[in-house]
Amino acid sequence: MSLSPQALVNIAVQAAKDKKAEDITVLDIREVSIIADFFLICTGRSSTQVQAIVENIQEKLKEKNCNALRREGFREGGWVLLDYGDVVIHVFQEAERRFYNLERLWGDAPVVGVPVNI
Repeated sequence: MSLSPQALVNIAVQAAKDKKAEDITVLDIREVSIIADFFLICTGRSSTQVQAIVENIQEKLKEKNCNALRREGFREGGWVLLDYGDVVIHVFQEAERRFYNLERLWGDAPVVGVPVNI
């Protein structure tokens, strides 16, 4: 059984929170793009924390038999992208997040409430 995009987002958000990710934002891009349903964007304070966040997200989703189609940027740890098809996860360090400013770039997409607890 595969996860719905919303269930995948919820698990990923909790996994990011578990590793102290900051400024977690979920954008619903269904009405503005065909590439995915949701973007999850969050920040880590260092490359080590970014990598820990990414690894935890992947581990928690793998427990649900959900594997990333692609992972980019892990070695550098400045901006890691996890592609789960309907959900694309971006884990940034603060400087990279400010520079790329995906929230502004995808400004037409509504921000979805981040679940408090799963």
